[in-house]
Amino acid sequence: MGEILLHNTLTSSTERFVPLHAGEVRMYTCGPTVYDYAHIGNYRTFVFQDILRRFLKSRGLRMKHVMNLTDVDDRIIQNAAEKGISIFDYTAQYIQAFKDDMNALSCETPEHLIRATDCIEDMVALIERLEAKGMTYRSDGSIYYRIAKFPDYGKLSKIDLSGIQAGARVEVDRYEKADARDFALWKSPKPGEHFWETRIGPGRPGWHIECSAMAMKFLGDTLDIHTGGIDLAFPHHENEIAQSEAATGHPFVRYWLHAEHLIIDGEKMSKSLGNFYTLRDLLKKGHKPSTVRYLLASVPYRRQLNFTADSIQQAASSVERLRNFVARLREGKFPAGNNAAMQKRAKEAIAGFEAGLEDDLNTAVALAAIFDLVRDVNTAMDRGEFRQQDAVPVLDAMNKFDEIFAVLEDNDASKLRALGFASASEELTAEQIEALVAERQQARKQRNFKRADEIRQELADRGILLEDTRDGGIRWKKK
Repeated sequence: MGEILLHNTLTSSTERFVPLHAGEVRMYTCGPTVYDYAHIGNYRTFVFQDILRRFLKSRGLRMKHVMNLTDVDDRIIQNAAEKGISIFDYTAQYIQAFKDDMNALSCETPEHLIRATDCIEDMVALIERLEAKGMTYRSDGSIYYRIAKFPDYGKLSKIDLSGIQAGARVEVDRYEKADARDFALWKSPKPGEHFWETRIGPGRPGWHIECSAMAMKFLGDTLDIHTGGIDLAFPHHENEIAQSEAATGHPFVRYWLHAEHLIIDGEKMSKSLGNFYTLRDLLKKGHKPSTVRYLLASVPYRRQLNFTADSIQQAASSVERLRNFVARLREGKFPAGNNAAMQKRAKEAIAGFEAGLEDDLNTAVALAAIFDLVRDVNTAMDRGEFRQQDAVPVLDAMNKFDEIFAVLEDNDASKLRALGFASASEELTAEQIEALVAERQQARKQRNFKRADEIRQELADRGILLEDTRDGGIRWKKK
């Protein structure tokens, strides 16, 4: 195994990753603001974070991973007030939905998944430290961070602050990312607005102070890795650096990793354009959770991901091809013995897969190594060159792949049921199922694997699982 290389936004270079504490990775990932269901652009970033987490764990590193749940901001306060319920009750439904969505996408749960409102005292204490160091000023009951007091401001995003008027500020959470001005650490309450009574006065935290306080509470002054979408680099992550380093005098984060945007058919996702999708929107259209995960993981995180009808169909076909391949490995009848060339080929595939991930999580290269193996092994099987003992190293390669990508287990139906999506198996009669199975068998004999895969996917979407029998036939059952 080689060194792990990660592209660090802070230095604009790809660097060897070495954790500060041997054997342990301290990682913070910006979680969702739980005012609504998260959209697939959010999940592009969350799946990238999960791929990173799984890969680091596969190298024997112990994870100390924190993800925040932003459960107080202007939208949450406004929406909760309109519904006449507390912000806790309003956000609870979306926090649970987020957890359910992450489970559907096979994303592991961080060691610490924390509501921001559970850490108000930590935010107050951090603001007090900044006040004691002269980094803040008060105005109309709110507390602001004075950017001019932090000479390194802009080192992450490389923004040019010349011409920005010192002391200019913005009052709300939602503002344009090109606005480099003093920002609120603590906001005085507006009439009828939820607030906390604290030592620094009544109010609520600004968005940026939440992440600094929560990260340092659980991970210490200096983190190994901080990730998020590229849209968070400025101002959110820039402000986190300013707050944290001014308070502690230590570097806040050693490696900053940012995921690029997801776009839809070449355009920015937008409700006004009618191309805005939550995960559940896609599942309602008949797409599987494993298909969505595969697609979100398939494009390297620092490249834009263009979500199209063709790309999600290709992802579905890719997952089905991989699952069919593993089923063939496990259930196929092969001659006794082993083929040294196949044994070598499996080792080469693992090496290529690992090398792709080592190179700044290049998932495209990693996937290519696995699909090249699938092609070569299928060819060897068709030619009668594959032996019984060859299945072990090839299955080992597929297991190593699935430790990271987590799409091989055929558990989509159960995950859909967990989200409240009913199985559609009752729509097909036994005779209709048998007819489709027979058509698939015929397609395979004619080497029309595209049609065979389509039929298998259609049946799987309807809750029908196909299994190869030892006599070369097919049996089916409802999931």
